[in-house]
Amino acid sequence: MKKAQSDTLGFVPQKDIVYNKLLPYADKLDDESSEILSRIKGNLGRAVQLREIWPGVLFWTRKLSTYMRLYGRKFSKEDHVLFIKLLYELVTIPKLEISMMQGLARLLINLLKKKELLSREDLELPWRPLYELHDRILFSKTEHLGLNWFPNSPSPRSSAKQVMLKLVQRCSVESVLKTLVKNCRPYFSESATQEMLDEWRPLLCPFDVTMQRAISYFELFLPTTLPPKLHHKGFKLWFDELINLWVSVQNLPSWEVHLVNLFARLANDNIGYIDWDPYIPKIFTRILRSLNLPVGTSQMMVPRYVTNAYDISHVVLWVSSLLGGPSKQTQAQLSGLFNSITSFFHPSNHGRWLMKLMKLLQRLPASVVRRLHRERYRKPSWLTPIPDTHKLTEEDITEFVQSMMQPVLLAMFSKTGSLDAAQALQNLALMRPELVIPPVLEKTYPALETLTEPHQLTATLSCMIGVARSLVSGGQRFPEGPTHMLPLLMRALPGVDPNDFSKCMITFQFIATFVTLVPLVDCSSALHERTDLTEVEREMCSASAEFEDFVLQFMDRCFALIDSSTLEQTREETETEKMTHLESLVELGLSSTFSTILTQCSLDIFKVALEKVFNFATTNIFETRVAGRMVADMCRAAAKCHPAESLKVFVPHCCNAINQIAVNEEVLNEEELDKEFLWNLQLLSEVTRVDGDKLIPYRSDLVQILQLTLHLKCKQGYILACNLLHHILRSTALIYPTEYCSVPGGFHQPVCDYLPIKDWGRPGDLWNLDIRWHVPSVEEISLAFYLLDLLLQPELQRLQRFSKGEQEMSRDDVLQSLTIVQHCLLGAGSLMAPLKGEPIPGLVHSLVSLDETTLYTGMDYDKTRENYRDAICNVMKELLHYILEHSEDDTKSLFSIIKIISDLLHFKGSHKHEFDSRWKSFNLVKKSMENRLHGKKQHIRALLIDRVMLQHELRKLTVEGCQYRTTHQELMKDLLRLSTSTYSQIRSRAQSVLFTALGTYNFCCRDLIPHVLEFLNPDNNSVTQQQFKGALYCLLGNHSGVCLANLHDWECIALTWPGIVRSGLSSAMSLEKPSIVRLFDDLADKIHRQYETIGIDFSIPEECCAVAKLLMTTGSPFPNEPVPSEEESEEGLKRQKLKNFEAVEKYKGLIGDLIDCLSNRNMPWKFEHISIGFLSLLLRDDHQLPLAAVTFFVKSLNHDSLYVRKVAISAVAGIMKQIKRPHKKVLVSPNEMSKYCESVELGRIAVGDRPDNQWLQYDSSKLPRKQEEWEQCVFVEKTHWGYYCWPRKMLIYAPEEEQPKQNLTREEMTERELIIFDHFTDPVFISQFIEFLSLEDRKGKDKFSPRRFCLFKGLFRNFGDAFLTVLQPHMERLVSDSHESKQRCVAEIISGLIRGCKHWSFSKVESLWELLCPLLRTALSNITIETYADWGTCIATACESRDPRKLHRLFEMLMESPVNGEGGSFVDACRLYVLQGGLAQQEWRVPELLHRLLQYLEPKLTQVYKNVRERIGSVLTYIFMIDVNLPFTQPTSSPRISDFTERILLKLKPLTEGDEEIQNHVIEENEVEEQDERTQAIKLLKTVLKWLIASAGRSFTTAVPEQLQLLPLLFKIAPVENDDSYDELKRDAKTCLSLMSQGLLYTDQIPLVLSVLKEIAGSSSWHARYTVLTYLQIMVFYNLFTFMSDQKAVKDVRGLVIKLLEDEQLEVREMAATTLSGFLQCNFLSMDAPMQAHFEALCKTRLPKKRKRELGFVVDTIPSADLVRRHAGVLGLSACILSSPYDVPTWMPQLLMDLSAHLNDTQPIEMTVKKTLSNFRRTHHDNWQQHKQQFTDDQLLVLTDLLVSPCYYA
Repeated sequence: MKKAQSDTLGFVPQKDIVYNKLLPYADKLDDESSEILSRIKGNLGRAVQLREIWPGVLFWTRKLSTYMRLYGRKFSKEDHVLFIKLLYELVTIPKLEISMMQGLARLLINLLKKKELLSREDLELPWRPLYELHDRILFSKTEHLGLNWFPNSPSPRSSAKQVMLKLVQRCSVESVLKTLVKNCRPYFSESATQEMLDEWRPLLCPFDVTMQRAISYFELFLPTTLPPKLHHKGFKLWFDELINLWVSVQNLPSWEVHLVNLFARLANDNIGYIDWDPYIPKIFTRILRSLNLPVGTSQMMVPRYVTNAYDISHVVLWVSSLLGGPSKQTQAQLSGLFNSITSFFHPSNHGRWLMKLMKLLQRLPASVVRRLHRERYRKPSWLTPIPDTHKLTEEDITEFVQSMMQPVLLAMFSKTGSLDAAQALQNLALMRPELVIPPVLEKTYPALETLTEPHQLTATLSCMIGVARSLVSGGQRFPEGPTHMLPLLMRALPGVDPNDFSKCMITFQFIATFVTLVPLVDCSSALHERTDLTEVEREMCSASAEFEDFVLQFMDRCFALIDSSTLEQTREETETEKMTHLESLVELGLSSTFSTILTQCSLDIFKVALEKVFNFATTNIFETRVAGRMVADMCRAAAKCHPAESLKVFVPHCCNAINQIAVNEEVLNEEELDKEFLWNLQLLSEVTRVDGDKLIPYRSDLVQILQLTLHLKCKQGYILACNLLHHILRSTALIYPTEYCSVPGGFHQPVCDYLPIKDWGRPGDLWNLDIRWHVPSVEEISLAFYLLDLLLQPELQRLQRFSKGEQEMSRDDVLQSLTIVQHCLLGAGSLMAPLKGEPIPGLVHSLVSLDETTLYTGMDYDKTRENYRDAICNVMKELLHYILEHSEDDTKSLFSIIKIISDLLHFKGSHKHEFDSRWKSFNLVKKSMENRLHGKKQHIRALLIDRVMLQHELRKLTVEGCQYRTTHQELMKDLLRLSTSTYSQIRSRAQSVLFTALGTYNFCCRDLIPHVLEFLNPDNNSVTQQQFKGALYCLLGNHSGVCLANLHDWECIALTWPGIVRSGLSSAMSLEKPSIVRLFDDLADKIHRQYETIGIDFSIPEECCAVAKLLMTTGSPFPNEPVPSEEESEEGLKRQKLKNFEAVEKYKGLIGDLIDCLSNRNMPWKFEHISIGFLSLLLRDDHQLPLAAVTFFVKSLNHDSLYVRKVAISAVAGIMKQIKRPHKKVLVSPNEMSKYCESVELGRIAVGDRPDNQWLQYDSSKLPRKQEEWEQCVFVEKTHWGYYCWPRKMLIYAPEEEQPKQNLTREEMTERELIIFDHFTDPVFISQFIEFLSLEDRKGKDKFSPRRFCLFKGLFRNFGDAFLTVLQPHMERLVSDSHESKQRCVAEIISGLIRGCKHWSFSKVESLWELLCPLLRTALSNITIETYADWGTCIATACESRDPRKLHRLFEMLMESPVNGEGGSFVDACRLYVLQGGLAQQEWRVPELLHRLLQYLEPKLTQVYKNVRERIGSVLTYIFMIDVNLPFTQPTSSPRISDFTERILLKLKPLTEGDEEIQNHVIEENEVEEQDERTQAIKLLKTVLKWLIASAGRSFTTAVPEQLQLLPLLFKIAPVENDDSYDELKRDAKTCLSLMSQGLLYTDQIPLVLSVLKEIAGSSSWHARYTVLTYLQIMVFYNLFTFMSDQKAVKDVRGLVIKLLEDEQLEVREMAATTLSGFLQCNFLSMDAPMQAHFEALCKTRLPKKRKRELGFVVDTIPSADLVRRHAGVLGLSACILSSPYDVPTWMPQLLMDLSAHLNDTQPIEMTVKKTLSNFRRTHHDNWQQHKQQFTDDQLLVLTDLLVSPCYYA
């Protein structure tokens, strides 16, 4: 087939859509596609060479994407490569407008999507242009200044809700870029990996935001699909480095997720080439931690763990790639993972972690199936195959399925619904049906029997639907599967229940699914006739005799359902007569299930069913709204399956019944018709929806009925008649398949030749689908035209006479005629040629042709007959005008006309929304029944036929890029007139039709906009308010279509924006009407939301042209268009220049217009604001703002309105950036700088503080304090340079004399600079400005404003210290005023000043600090609770990305005395906060300052005040932040934790040695006398705790050895109960323990921790012993696989727990039992014989006899050692029993018996036994029926006695 096709095409197509070959007109498609493709190649190539990006290139690239939607990748390989290269060049044009870039990128993604079609030899793409594009957009330097509007970056005026919306849409440009990189990745060159590492390694500074950026670049760009021989140039360059980084990070920073995603992709692309074994326990431990499951009782969550958790889809990919291979280690760990989390899946557990677990469950089997498909069934391509050693073996699969079964079976009944479990089961059953299906059946049969638990039924049925295909097809693995089919179907029937809606729907779905897979044919006769049947086949044959019974019983159930839902029964007369939503769903379920059953029936069963349904329909009379529709649907289903047999009974019956009633003439004029008449008419209208040529014999009867009933008086009656007409026309005029049987040709052969049971569950065969198409015959078409001539023609003539005023018609008559017209159009739309008309010239100018492409859809229009579409169109125009003139309130007729216009424009036989919903449901059904394992489109035949039909519909609906003709223009003007008419409902319906039309025709928006704006024109006095509102709605558009107000085109915006603003002067505009105000708000909002910076540079570079020329001169089909000549190319270049010039002119013009509007005094304030909003959108980074606008914005800084001032501040900050003079940079070599002779030898990575980056650090002996030192010092502003490694090219600013001159004189300034200079040197202006800035906006809500900071930074950067003299007095005044708004204002100015003085000369900077230091000192002494955050932000912002040596004055000032107690504790805490803000920004470059600070703080750690303590804790975190334990990192020269901990432990000695309880008895005043050592130590401990808590969430690595030394102390303090009344010390200790227990441990740290815990377990305080257990629970669970991979550790933990079981304190014993039970439950420990024996021995400990005690004798409180041992044994048994709450293992019955013997022991044993038994009863109650089977009868008797609670009244 391929061969023949390549001959006709002249090339071998890459991959075309196979469904096209099955269309009835498939033979015409090859010529059509070649024709279209050659035009695309020719015109696209020409457009690029003629430099015409719009409309040429965009028009033809859109055509290309439509081509791919219709034909797939039907072009040769060379064309494919050229298309990709051309689009790649276009997408990466630097100045390209973003919206154009997105469109082109989507097409490029589509071309690259199927990577198996092009190998690395065919295509290589450079990576750097993509990186630059990505960087320019996602890390734009000018976006925050409002100089670049990307699709939906948050605008200044947006609420939280909109910000959310924007995030969603913002992601769109981001996700397009990411997908683009993802698809280009396989084609990056082999040297790309090294280049990327060189580019991004220097950014890897873990304390800096650049780390996140670098790692996300690695995740996105690093290629992982290189062939094995190139691995040394691929992942081997970075794997060890990054995996070690991952292993050594403990506290989940946000970039760890990106690393995991990268490893998952690497593992999946290179299965078998990387040895993951050493990392597997670590991987699984981290996955388990990432699920954030709750453990233990009082657990603190670290918020970072929740927000930065791993993405499940990547985790699943990683795990499924690690399975298999020689070591089998992964499967063991995976089973461990599922064992440990199984109990969380039980339906009684619920929490926010549940969604994650369900996702894991659903995705993992799917991922393994995908891998199996890739290993066994996928066509081999150029991608590296998986080596045989690492392919999944049969036992790998079995083990995998077994490990997942238990959680999946529990999850079936989860609260989140059974869908996830059903999908998991579907995929598991594909691999191992014999393991998966039986347990599901075991749950399903009882569920079908019970009546009391409907949820159980819906859950099991939806899971059965998932495994249906595996069950029915049987196969070698599960041959007995099909025998379950009939029992299931029969038992499901009671689910068709009128009282339970959801049960009814799932039952319909269940029956339909199974019946689709199985032919319902009675094969029982084969038992006698054939001898070659297996046992199972014989069983199936005999069972198939019940099919007939099943069909009839199903029908009885349906009839009962229908009877209970007739209109009279379900609601009163007064309510609505339409169907409710639920009823319509039931109707759909019923009709589709019934039609599936009849399709799959043998003819014998069909005849019985037909008779039954006929009798039911004709012996009863139904009302036509609810029950009638359902019955008619059932009859239609019968008629569709076998039209000839069905029509024979139905048509004569209905016609006779109608004619008999109609004999009486009056009937036809009655308002209310006879029920029987209506019912028969409805029935007839439904059964005629069948194959058209079967209707021909009944044509005369049907025509007679139509003539009789179309003009009934009764509306209900004539609408039914119209439906009949519509259905007859549709059946004869359309192309559609006539049967959807699961086997081609149906089941009508005798059993001896063909045995239907062989076809159970058989997929359709794509190559022999044998579709029976209905293609209209000559006879049918003539019948259709006969009906149109007979019935449509007279209506059109009547309406025409009426609209000329020659004939009177009542409104009802007009509506009736319109209804007939509309139904004719709907029925025969496909026979009517599209509207004619001349194309409208001159909308856009283009050098290439912009013609529409017409697709053949199987219809040759008959030119000899009348074109009814034109006829209807002409009549409608006249009628519409007549009605609008004479009776505008006839809304019903107008609705009908709008509907007809919409169909005239777009309808060719199917509607878009119907197509969309069918496409959606097709995909749902496909998903629920597909076989992902084998792939290759093995769907059921009915689905495949449906897909071919959808392909046909898609061709009919493809109308993009239609030419805009005169007829369309007239209809659109009519729609516009309706859209601005008097009644709101008519307006809104007309508008939605109008928006659809606007999206269909090329460039018609330009034609329409002036007409719309006419209504908003203030000079037009005749406009009504309704027209005004209608016009605004037309501009606003609907949520999906075009928005006229915001087309991305200068011409349109230049009209609409000023039009909107000027409409404020219109007489029809009133701001009193809230609806109009809301409309303007929505409009402004939508424009702000959707505006993207429109390009003004449309140049296409040379490289593109070369590729485009290749496209025109190679390959086949060869384009007809000529390659442009020299002259044409010259002309193209000229046009390009002209176009760019015009764009700039229009841009300036638009700004001029908006400024003119603003200068109009009468403009209402609202429109002033809208206009200013528009202006703010027009700032750009590639063109300076015109002078008038600059003046306007600077003046607006002092506007009365707050909104205007805010916009102006942003705008002026943007203008500053535009007029900034560029600073020169020079290359330096870092190694020369360091005066460091021996350069670091290559290959060994050394990170952190090295000799060669020491010169970057702060060194107070070498600070630039003099002019010449300042000039010699090389300042490096970016903090991350040099930490990891040096960048390839390191740029720094050139010396001062080469930079632009500072402090220009007025003559040297540009005009824009002058405007700003004049205003800001004017004292009046400034004092007014500062006055405004220091006002409060919203009390208590204001924060430090980055916008104002940008403004001041720009002022001081561009103008030096020119404005300082004017500002200085204001700053001094504000600093001494303690109001928060005044303080905030001065903080914004100061931070702007410090950042703005980056390039000032030494002398200026010195004088600046002379001024600032006193100011800052004053500020810090006046700091208040309201302002400390602003000052913190101020200093942090000032220090961001600055060389610390430049700011030495600031740091020295801040370090003077952060804590001196003068201003009280609060001021001290604030000063520390401010200092911390500055130092944290400097990261690793200020070790000296950190040491000084630590030395200063250490004596102060015993500070009493709580807020200072917390602050010191936080500061310590930042001081030690740099001491990280990451790979290749040198020991830091910043302070180290280990030295600090040693010093602290010395001071804490008094606490660690004493053994008494530590109480918090410190009085919170600073007492004068020296406190004793112990009190000092307690104070110190409080601060240290604050530090430990603060660092848990912030640092990258945890210093475990150091923390362990503090552990014993914490255990001593931490309380046991959860009580908030404890003092701070105890609460903190508890929090600290909780956080430490969740920490990630390494193998070498485990023995250390365990030895500390052992030591504490021997301590005398039972609180400490108790806390050891809770600590152990969390620690083991959060490091489960690390522990399990270390046998000694497991033994130690077990010993520890068993030892504590025999503790003398009751609480400790009980906690130990709980811990043991938890460890057993997550399979950390196993219940083995020695353990059981140990407990049983303990239980048998003899108790001493009770002595008779006299009354009043003091009971001895200390329990005897024997009792403790005996209790320990009982607790041990109890722990084992409680460890499996949801099932009964084999050892359980015996243990229960052992336990029951102790029911009457002394307390506390009796209590324990009772608790255990009641818990056992509670958790096993649900499934007791199954669990009972594990016990013997005697055991059951004992149990029943125990579990029945004793009677309280005995």
